[in-house]
Amino acid sequence: MKPQLACFERLGAGGWAALEETAEAARSAGLLFIADAKRGDVPHIATVHAETLVGTGRSEPAWALGADAVTINPLMGGDVIDAFLEVAAPAGAGVFVLVRTSNPGAADLLDRDLGGRPLFEQIADLLASRADRLAGESGLSGLGAVVGATEPRHLARIRELLPASIFLVPGVGAQGGRPAELGDAFGRHPASVVVNASRSIAGAPDPGRAAAGLRDEMWRVLGRMT
Repeated sequence: MKPQLACFERLGAGGWAALEETAEAARSAGLLFIADAKRGDVPHIATVHAETLVGTGRSEPAWALGADAVTINPLMGGDVIDAFLEVAAPAGAGVFVLVRTSNPGAADLLDRDLGGRPLFEQIADLLASRADRLAGESGLSGLGAVVGATEPRHLARIRELLPASIFLVPGVGAQGGRPAELGDAFGRHPASVVVNASRSIAGAPDPGRAAAGLRDEMWRVLGRMT
């Protein structure tokens, strides 16, 4: 489950209470809870964000969300990523870093050529040099990448740069991303990709059937890769 925190936070204290209830419901159902926060700030404040969302360090237990993973914005630099990792690692939590997002405006900056390489590749380099800090027994790293489904032409290159990272892939469905085009996102492990679809499932006449259909499509894509 990957709730967008802004949709809860705009409702104030009641919204945060609903978010906590949602997190608890996810845990009770055996689901991982990814806090889609896209936080990013100077390191000492990034630490506060991480403690609030993951729930270690100086956070009061009553206020910590206890997320299994969070999404973060890396554009303030590697020390911001480090601050989140220092909290996430002892908590056993994951961190998904925005690498190449699914919105059309992503090309304005993330595709910009900087020294002969696009910015998204240089962000991927920051992750690659830190991936072992959240390495798991499966060979996958909990330091993952947010990589949009709407530009599948970038998937192979980002996977080349980040062979061990889990890809969180938004943009399928309402934004136009197609499951059939996501084969290049997969690494050596079938759990190397987490596809996110929200509006196309929540707004479907039968959300359960829509979710099952997407799952089956992704299994077919994975089957072609193995």
